[in-house]
Amino acid sequence: MAQIASINQGTKNLGVIGSTEYVSIGKLERIPAKIDTGADSSSIWASDIVVKEDGTLTFKLFAPKSPYYTGEVLKSKEYTVSVIRSSNGNEQIRYRTTLPIKIDGHTVKAALTLADRSRNNFPILIGRRTISGKFLVDVSKTEVERPPKNPRTRPLNQELNEDPYEFHKKYMKKSK
Repeated sequence: MAQIASINQGTKNLGVIGSTEYVSIGKLERIPAKIDTGADSSSIWASDIVVKEDGTLTFKLFAPKSPYYTGEVLKSKEYTVSVIRSSNGNEQIRYRTTLPIKIDGHTVKAALTLADRSRNNFPILIGRRTISGKFLVDVSKTEVERPPKNPRTRPLNQELNEDPYEFHKKYMKKSK
């Protein structure tokens, strides 16, 4: 029982956030973000990423097709690079810079990698480093409604249910 009490004491002042949250960056408010405790780092959709001759990193948040795009050019002399390995094993070199992000009413300094997230459901991914020691994540809580699942999967699952063996032969690689 003492161990449970000490855990509760250590987490007493932490905010509780869900697996999705609306966040703010500067004047931009209510940007949907995925809170991903499986991801080490955080990432934000950025475009027009350039390093100028004087070493200044310039970029724009989001891209013209995003409803959050303003075209404002952000500049930073304080940045690093990171090698990011995606869930499918691909590695990519990305610039990382720090931006203040407001999550659940609290502003935190977040080290964000700059990436093209146009194909992702969420333009911002918040990883463990950003939330560690600041928030607890309740995965049953969601602030942002998740987009509907890919409509192509329903007919595939129907085909799978009709004949799993034929489905496997048709779509899956042969196992050795």
